[in-house]
Amino acid sequence: MNLHDLLTHHADDILRDAGDAIQRAHLRSYEKAGSENTHHRLKALYTLTVRAAAEKNLGPMIAHAEGIARERFESGFDLWEVQTAFNVLEEAIWVRILKELPPDAYAEALGLISTVLGVGKDTLARRYVSLASRSRVPTLNLQSLFTGTEG
Repeated sequence: MNLHDLLTHHADDILRDAGDAIQRAHLRSYEKAGSENTHHRLKALYTLTVRAAAEKNLGPMIAHAEGIARERFESGFDLWEVQTAFNVLEEAIWVRILKELPPDAYAEALGLISTVLGVGKDTLARRYVSLASRSRVPTLNLQSLFTGTEG
């Protein structure tokens, strides 16, 4: 079994696990939206994740993340709530990868999923912060975090 087969054959289980995790997190905005709406949103994110991993194309994920940043910002969702949705989906996929794939497939599979959802989370955060501050946020420069670590 490869990553694409896993994601195709275990989609319902992964979405159920991610949905259960969102319910356990008691995210105010997602509870208000309802479980059916939340499932629909998770499924859309999952579908894009599977597509991006298969095609190795991040364009649709970036466009989706920018769109949901605007939509969720305008709907009053907190950024951390939307980031949590990405995180629980990523965790559910990781658990399934570690359960179903052989260890020699972990690096590529986990790397692909982390890259796809990581780009989605980064895009989401930058767009959301841009909207919140009403100004464009450049790519984050983390260089200052590493100042003084050498020597």
